[in-house]
Order: sequence, then C-alpha cells, then structure tokens
Amino acid sequence: MSVVQTIRDKLTERFAPTRLVIVDESHRHSGHEGARARGETHFVVTIVAADFAGLSRVARQRLVYETLADELATRIHALSLTTLAADEDRG
Repeated sequence: MSVVQTIRDKLTERFAPTRLVIVDESHRHSGHEGARARGETHFVVTIVAADFAGLSRVARQRLVYETLADELATRIHALSLTTLAADEDRG
C-alpha cells in the first residue's frame, strides 16, 4: 500500500475528517537527506476534523503524529500539517 493511502486510511479512521488533502512533495526534495528514489517521503497534509475543536495547534499536531507514529519512524521523512476544526475551515 502506498504511503499516501496509509496516511489517508489512518487519519480517516482516527478523525473522520470533513476534509483531508494529502500532497506528496517528495519530488521537490530529490537529492536531499531522507529522499528515496521512489519518493513517498515528504508530505503536506491538511485535515479538518471535529476532534480538533478546542485544542491548540500543538495538541492537534500531536494527535496526528501519534496516529502516524509508525510511518514517521520508518517511511515518512517530513510532514507539514495544517490541522483545523470544522468551524475554522475556509477551504
């Protein structure tokens, strides 16, 4: 299973997001530390979920990092997050 699909599955199962956008930016990091020939190492994720209501940005990101802990330890080199509660979503 691709890293993008793994991210999608885990975040969907954990948060039931109203919006989830995952962009693989690995091609922009070719030749950098952590980059692999096949890519799938650098990601930008935007997630909107009710679970984030009332939480700080840091608390929200910790929840995502906990959910993706295995991938962050093995397959993901860099992860940029935008975490929003439903009432903050302007997308």
